Amino acid sequence: MQTGSLEKLGDDVEVDETYIGGKARNMHKHVRDAKITGTGGKDKSIVFGMIERGGEVKTQVIARASKRTLQALIAEAVLPGSRVYSDALKSYDGLTMHYQHQVIDHAKSYVDGQVHTNTMENYWSLLKRTLKGTYVSVEPFHLHRYLDEQAYRFNTRKVNDGTRFDSVGSKVSGKRLTYKQLTGKELAAEAF
Repeated sequence: MQTGSLEKLGDDVEVDETYIGGKARNMHKHVRDAKITGTGGKDKSIVFGMIERGGEVKTQVIARASKRTLQALIAEAVLPGSRVYSDALKSYDGLTMHYQHQVIDHAKSYVDGQVHTNTMENYWSLLKRTLKGTYVSVEPFHLHRYLDEQAYRFNTRKVNDGTRFDSVGSKVSGKRLTYKQLTGKELAAEAF
């Protein structure tokens, strides 16, 4: 379900990051003590997303929400000169060199005319409800696959289910996911 589109986003593009992982209050105490070693986003997977208003969404698991990482991803996927909207995260500072960058500070407000990241926030809400409600337990090792599926569903939201099914079916011919790849045991064997 990967889109694999080489087309860059343009016009009005919202960028944002989110953290995905279990909530401490939903874990048994011994699991919580072993997994939660900090506060906030520590020990969670970071996902970066970009959405063209009225268009497609692109998401990716990233190791760090650093300035270098985020701005490289934006440069790779967004046409120079586009209007880019972000929150006040310092990692987005400096985007004005190549983009019409506007910032919304969520500590003050969520919308200021056309300046907002609500479309991307809406996508995060849909994604998290699907992960929690449908898949229940998502391992970080497979998170990129769930992101690809949800981005595909979102990007084809105006297409009926039959057309979407035919599209996916035509793309799987000749591709195979083995049990070792699925469970990560193939990677573990390569490490030795």
